Amino acid sequence: MTIIIIEDEVKTAKALGQLILSIRPDVQILSYIQSIDGAVDYLLENDQPDLIFMDIQLADGQCFEIFKNVEVLSPVIFCTAFDDYAIEAFKSNGIDYVLKPFSRDSISQALKKAGELKNFFQRNKKAMPDFDYLLTRNGENKGKSSFLVFKNNKYQTVLTENIAFFFIKNETPTIMTLDKNEYPLTQSLDEIHKLLSPIQFFRINRQYLVNFSAIREAEHYFSRKIIVKLSVPTEEKLLVGKEKATAFLSWLENR
Repeated sequence: MTIIIIEDEVKTAKALGQLILSIRPDVQILSYIQSIDGAVDYLLENDQPDLIFMDIQLADGQCFEIFKNVEVLSPVIFCTAFDDYAIEAFKSNGIDYVLKPFSRDSISQALKKAGELKNFFQRNKKAMPDFDYLLTRNGENKGKSSFLVFKNNKYQTVLTENIAFFFIKNETPTIMTLDKNEYPLTQSLDEIHKLLSPIQFFRINRQYLVNFSAIREAEHYFSRKIIVKLSVPTEEKLLVGKEKATAFLSWLENR
């Protein structure tokens, strides 16, 4: 089992790591991370671990900001001194909520639960339906068909099918159309992502949501990443991290 520990207090993180290893010597602790930015960068640039231990109050804010900036695929055990974030924690991949000061017994029980859940889903994976696929097949997940934008003191509607990509420009979510027009939006990229068809749009990284229709080609890049080239030029290289590369290629293929 591979684990990362997201905890801003170094001594606490190291003590937790030593406790985990004393319970499960076969565990590999991949990294100790102290901040939201550090966690986001790690999850974007590396394969996601089997399990994450995560404090809620980090050096640069609450850990829930991590989930707004990167897709976290790993189950999470929250270790915190606060008992009033449990509901939000279980909405954020949480499988257990351990209060500090943690004990050998509490960490042992949390690891046991993680192992039992992993075994359950491995045994039952073939029986689990792909709900996104079923919704799409039934025509219930077509996504938002247009966006109302405001530019040059005018409101107008941009059809979603004419949008090449959504991206962050000067900290503002922005539309880039296939005919190279830009329109700022008030919604966050996370909010926009939820409104779109998962068949038509893919979140390739924190900065870009791309339309399948705008993709010209994709090719392998360094460190198992994929570089994506669009019909509409972008200022920077569009890279899909290695942890999302398989999902991206599957999205390209299964249409």
